[in-house]
This record gives sequence, structure tokens and C-alpha cells, in this order.
Amino acid sequence: MSPDVDLTAAKTGAHALLHRLSALDGRLFEFAAERRWPGAGPVLPRLSRAANHGVLWCAVAAAITASRSPRARRAAARGLVSLSLASLTVNTIGKRSVRRDRPALDPVPLMRRLKRQPFTTSFPSGHAASAAAFATGVALESPAWGAAVAPVAASVALSRVYTGVHFPSDVLAGAALGAGVAFAARALVPTRARTDPPARSRADLPALPGGKGLVLVANRASGTADRASALVDLLPEAEIVECGPEEVRAELEKAADRARVLGVCGGDGTVNTAAEVALCRGLPLAVLPGGTLNHFALDLGVEDARDLARAVEHGHGVRVDVGRFRSGSKRGVFLNTFSLGVYPELVRRRDRLAGRIGTWPAGVLAALKVLRADRHPLRAVVKGHTHPLWLLFAGNGTYHRRGLALGRRLDLTDGNLDVRVVHGGRRPALRLLSAALAGPLTRSPAHAAVQVGRLRLTGVTPGTLLAHDGEVMEVADELWLEKLPEALAVYRPLPGD
Repeated sequence: MSPDVDLTAAKTGAHALLHRLSALDGRLFEFAAERRWPGAGPVLPRLSRAANHGVLWCAVAAAITASRSPRARRAAARGLVSLSLASLTVNTIGKRSVRRDRPALDPVPLMRRLKRQPFTTSFPSGHAASAAAFATGVALESPAWGAAVAPVAASVALSRVYTGVHFPSDVLAGAALGAGVAFAARALVPTRARTDPPARSRADLPALPGGKGLVLVANRASGTADRASALVDLLPEAEIVECGPEEVRAELEKAADRARVLGVCGGDGTVNTAAEVALCRGLPLAVLPGGTLNHFALDLGVEDARDLARAVEHGHGVRVDVGRFRSGSKRGVFLNTFSLGVYPELVRRRDRLAGRIGTWPAGVLAALKVLRADRHPLRAVVKGHTHPLWLLFAGNGTYHRRGLALGRRLDLTDGNLDVRVVHGGRRPALRLLSAALAGPLTRSPAHAAVQVGRLRLTGVTPGTLLAHDGEVMEVADELWLEKLPEALAVYRPLPGD
């Protein structure tokens, strides 16, 4: 038998299979159209219309976000991103690859039909793709919210057959595509749950039933009132002290005099101050995230008041490394990052603008001003060699990046300073961008990275700005950075708490 005959037979077989599947699809559509659906009449057509242009899912995302839980906010954001990608895929590839006519409406009762019939091709269902993408994206970040959204998503997908605008296979294909897009997005930007659990040194900390013995200082400027009141509901015997940013250190010192456990609620700078006091007084620290980024609390696994309350009541905690710096008579600690170069100036400019236009717009405007300014790189002597630098970054622990996600520390007791430098050159913006894109690469023409236990810099111009955990000060000629291994005891919930 010739190859041409084999190919013709294969095409004939494939055509016959598609014909049988199409016939089955039509019979299933007619079966659904003829079947009575108790209670569906007032609900499914309205749901189908509400899902037009993603309006329903934007409303659901807003409702999820209103819970003010960090996990819920991430779930809503991931759901909307997944929906957008699925909609883009359906409209640019899916609808154009299979130009299938819509089903005939004859078998569908008039009361079920939509007032405005869609004019695009039938395969795949865009509504089903969007519903599945949103629900899957939400579930990947928060299974609880995903379980709440899933029945709504399934109803929207079902409504497309019920109202007669899609064959069942259109809906199934759309749902599969939407779910697949959500998983593909997770591969690029992993969820927090997918990150390997950090290896940490467990610490036996005081268990405080009802929070008795916990004195928590909350920085009012960080907008911490809701978080502090949520903690009081969970730990009614805890003492909460609210104060302005200029009073934080004094109130922390007072709290340390009477506390078994020192607590803090605020941004990374406020937490840094609390850590310094806790180290000096030999007290364990309880951190309630209350700022914009909350890097330290989130890397610990403390996302909200519920997480902290469980850890405090059960005495669950860990010991973590602390970074320390000294320059002349100035010294301090950092839990997250230390930096020299353009970033401290960006922080200073951002803080000047934030009170008037908000933190994120201030950050963008400050970055534009700093990168466009006519400047020269700083110079520092390392191991006897002078280096021009646009940026020196030192992390308290090694930062890892997976996919396109921002770096996160997996181990807060690794004993390393994660030192990254951006070499000096004529164009700081291009060098900083290329260094950011280099990510985990240890060396590139613009960027270098190394993990060390300590670092000494000399020849730094006095008055050069440094930033540690978002706080800015000036440097003297010489600078020392080092690690304090497992120096601080901090509360955190155990996995599964």
C-alpha cells in the first residue's frame, strides 16, 4: 500500500472521528436545552450577563480584597492576572484557530436566551476560560477563597450552555484553557505556598495564653489601627501602645521594662528599631506586619494577626540571623537589607514626597529623578582595590528568585550576607536595569554577587548615604558589615498551625 493511500485513510478516519464528536456535542446541547433546570431560570442568564467583560470577577476580586488579609489580596490579584491572560489567549489564538458557528437556538426556550447574542465564533468559550482562570488563580493562592469562588465560576460556565450560546465542548475547552493559563502564570510567578519551607532554628519561647505578658508598640503612621485591634480581639490580655513615628523608640524602651515579650506593628523601619531594643534587652520579638512591604514578617511566615496570635499562644518561634553595620561612631542592625549608592538617595526623596502623593507614586517619581540626575558613581576600596559603584546591596540572608517573582529568603539562619554590586559606568539606569534582569546570575558586565559572612569597605566619601531597612543615615570613611548568627528569637506559626 502506498504512503498516499495511508495518508488518505488517516485523514478520512480523523474526519469521521470529528464528525462523531460533533454529533455527540450537538445531542448533548439538545439534551441540555430540553431539560428542565429548577431554579436556574432567574439565576444563570443573569450570571452569564454579569460575567461580560470580566465585570463579575472584578466585583468578586474587590470583595476578596475587602477582607484585608495579605493572602486574600494576593489571591484576588492572581485571579485577575490569570483572567486577563486567559482572555487574551482566547481572543488572539483560540477564536481564530477554530472558526466554529454558534449552536442553533431552536431547541432553547425563549426565556433562557440572552437579549444580545454574541457575534464571535463559538470555540472556545471565553466566559468559561475567564471563569476557570480566575477561580484557579484564586485557589492557587488561597484554597479557602478558591472553594468559595468555584461554584460561581462553574455556574457561569454552565450558563453558557443553558442560554444556548455554546456547545458543551466549547465550555470544556474554555475551562481547560483558563485553568492551564493560571498554572502557567504560577510557573512564572510562584505562589508563596510553592516556595520551599525555610530551614530555621526552632526556639522555645514563652507561651502566652490570651497574650498576657505581650506589650506591642504600634506605629500609628503606618496605618496599623485595624491590625492592632484585630490582634486585641485574638489576644485580649495583650497590651497595645499606639504612638507616632517619633515616639516609637522611646515607647519600645518603656515596653521592654514590663514585657515578657516585646511586640511591634509597623513597617520594616519600625520593626528594625524593635529588633534593636529586643536584642539589647534579651527579649523575644513578636512582629505584626503593618507597613507597605513587610519583608521580614512575610519571610517569617507571619501574614496577619491570626498567624501571630497562634504563635504567641503556643510559644512557637525561631531564631534568626541579624545583620550589623558600623561606620565611625554610628552603628545599627538590619533584618532585611543594607545599601549604599543610588537607593538610599531614592529612599530619602521618596520619604519627602510620600506624605503628599502616597508611597508608591512617590517611589516612582523619586526613582525617575535619581536616575535622570547628572551624577558620578560612589567609590569604595575593597581588598585594596578601588571600585566605582552605582549600588551596593547586602541582604541579611541569601535572596532567591523563582521565575519572574521578586527575590525571597528561604533561610534566615544561613550565616550569609548576600552582597550584590552594580558597577559604575556612564549610564546608571541601564546598568541597574541589566543587573535586575540578571537576577540570580553571580556575574555580568554590570553586576556581581557574592555571599560572605562579613565585609569591610574603606575610602567611602564621608557623607555618602546608607540605607538599612528603609532608614537613611550618612557614612564615615570606613564601613564594616557582619552577621550575628541566630541572635534574635522571633515568634512565628508552625506549618499547619
